[in-house]
Amino acid sequence: MFHAPHGYQRAPLPPAREQEPETPLARTASATAHGYGTDAPPTPARAATPVPLPGATPAPKQRDAFFDNAKYLAIVLVAMAHMWEPVMDGSRATRALYIVVYSFHMPAFIIISGYFSRGFDLSRKKLQRLITGVAVPYVIFETAYTLFKRWADDPDQSISLLDPWYLTWFLIALFVWRLTTPVWQSLRHPLPVALAIAVLASVTPNIGDDLNLQRVLQFLPYFVLGLLLKPEHFRMVRRREVRLLAVPVVLCTLLFAYWAAPRLGLGWFYHSSASQQIGAPWWAGVVMTFALFGCSLILTACFLAWVPGRRMWFTVLGAGTLGGYLLHGFLVKGAGYANLFETYPWLSTPLGEIFVTVAIAVAVTLLCTPFVRRMFRWAMEPEMNWAFRRDPVENARQRERRSLIRAS
Repeated sequence: MFHAPHGYQRAPLPPAREQEPETPLARTASATAHGYGTDAPPTPARAATPVPLPGATPAPKQRDAFFDNAKYLAIVLVAMAHMWEPVMDGSRATRALYIVVYSFHMPAFIIISGYFSRGFDLSRKKLQRLITGVAVPYVIFETAYTLFKRWADDPDQSISLLDPWYLTWFLIALFVWRLTTPVWQSLRHPLPVALAIAVLASVTPNIGDDLNLQRVLQFLPYFVLGLLLKPEHFRMVRRREVRLLAVPVVLCTLLFAYWAAPRLGLGWFYHSSASQQIGAPWWAGVVMTFALFGCSLILTACFLAWVPGRRMWFTVLGAGTLGGYLLHGFLVKGAGYANLFETYPWLSTPLGEIFVTVAIAVAVTLLCTPFVRRMFRWAMEPEMNWAFRRDPVENARQRERRSLIRAS
């Protein structure tokens, strides 16, 4: 309570609700710092907290090294699998590796995305962040990829924001998934509902290509599963016995993939078509949806079991995986448009496949660096304060802070 310059008393506005920390570790630290989760009741220390200066930079959020490591390693696997596509013909071993990686690399990334979307609601700030962090990058890179294809390969390629091309499908899918998060969190059994939707999509060939809805719906259960996970679930898969058990599981998976490589169609792993569209009966879509979901979860658990939980040299790169994902596609497609693999057929030999694997791993690592992230922040993390109305409550709170500073 203080005396305003015009002579009347005005009660201060209630303090802003603290944002949920980004990681489980940060959330625990925040709860401990404020007295929650202990036997003693929280002390009323908020009134003694100094008022921050307007425009002051807030303290950076604590990041969990485990999730940054997982995101970086997953995006490296995504890039490697994309680079294997033009060189794996005639190589049964490479095709088997491709099948194994495609079984879990995007499910793992989507599960982590769902886990970090648990706090999403339809508040003003969350919607603004969804627009600037997902929708705007989608528009920019969908346009950029289309122009790149027109310049390099197909002058008649048209720009269509309703028909995602190549890598951009993930952005529009993430936009839809995150926007529907409150719906899934309000359901009593969201995962069975999401699986039922995925099954229906896998047997419905007339869904169409708009917004790549086949992938949006068929990958939906992984996002919903991420919403349901808690920190203790990730601690379970990181136990020593799980790490040891993951070794024979992955070895058996590799052997099975080597046997199945010439027999199994790759269309199942893309989740972009109904079963009828890839030449299978409708009931195969039902079977493969549940079979791939189970296999993906097992392999994702094995992958997460091997992800280091401590800070590594690549931990800092986990914050730049969006750049690695969106930019490496220009390298992969550019190599194809330049007929690189036809000009140098040795790239399809075992030694060449190793070379392109290492090359794309190094390239995507560089694309995840803070330097590249800062360079492309205008496209991937634009501020865009000019595009949104100011929150009247926040404006009043800032005026109150300035008045308190002047009064002191």
